[in-house]
Amino acid sequence: MPYDDHLEEYLASFERYGQSNFISFRPIPSITAVEQIVEDFMELLFPGRSGKQVLSDHSVRDLVGSLLHKIGGNLERQIYAAWYHENPLMLADNETQPYHDLAHRSVMKLFQALPSLRTMMKEDAKSAFEGDPAATSIQETIISYPGVRALTIHRISHFLYQEKVPLVPRMLSESVHKQTGIDIHPGATIGRCLFIDHGTGVVIGETTVIGNQVKIYQGVTLGALSFPKNACGSLIRGTKRHPTLKDRVTVYANATLLGDITIGENTIIGSNSWIRHDVPANTLVQNEEPKSIMREIHVKSQQKPCDKPL
Repeated sequence: MPYDDHLEEYLASFERYGQSNFISFRPIPSITAVEQIVEDFMELLFPGRSGKQVLSDHSVRDLVGSLLHKIGGNLERQIYAAWYHENPLMLADNETQPYHDLAHRSVMKLFQALPSLRTMMKEDAKSAFEGDPAATSIQETIISYPGVRALTIHRISHFLYQEKVPLVPRMLSESVHKQTGIDIHPGATIGRCLFIDHGTGVVIGETTVIGNQVKIYQGVTLGALSFPKNACGSLIRGTKRHPTLKDRVTVYANATLLGDITIGENTIIGSNSWIRHDVPANTLVQNEEPKSIMREIHVKSQQKPCDKPL
């Protein structure tokens, strides 16, 4: 077959133990399974959100119990696959129990933390309602606002990130990034009552720290400057390289904040600002208003075919 002409040449680009190869190696978590876990978490945290009918407290109990069982089993399998694939304990292929145990403990810790995490998620939904005059109810923000969805799953992925779970936290975040256009690294530390308005194009980096009652609008980047390298030319990882936003900061659309800087309490960062240095509390930062030029347009009097009466 002509399509096979370059098969051998292409196969030569594969290395048996290369990091870009996943076939014939330890299995990795399934992105399809992770995406389903996202949907199940949204239903667990806000029962009935999907449109399923919940008629009584008893049926709520049944629904939540069923979802806990479903999510627990599926998430544990994905976390196990992540640990087994990464193999930080350098175990033989048939030594799997330690990674099963790690996965089980991570899921149980997460479920233990769910009540307090859900309290923060409900506060996020309320902040979206209070911050957006177009919102008609808290229920509307839960059902349809991308910022609420992104924050809800971020609080799950951040917990797993803190538990040192490999791969799965980032896969959870990227699943929501694909759905909402909001890119929050699972390592970012986010306080209570964050409101992300519209959200499209928002980027929040790994070492970002966000305080309480902060508002962020579309297109905002909380990013890093060029990354420092060691003597061997490799990136230095694990350092604080993203901004810290203190309580009640507002960052308007398309602002870019870069590096390990601190934005003080109650500060307002105007649209399209470019910030690379600390900003003190109670400060308004904005660009000078651009000068608008208006001039008359001289239109030639000419009848077009579409101007003719029917």
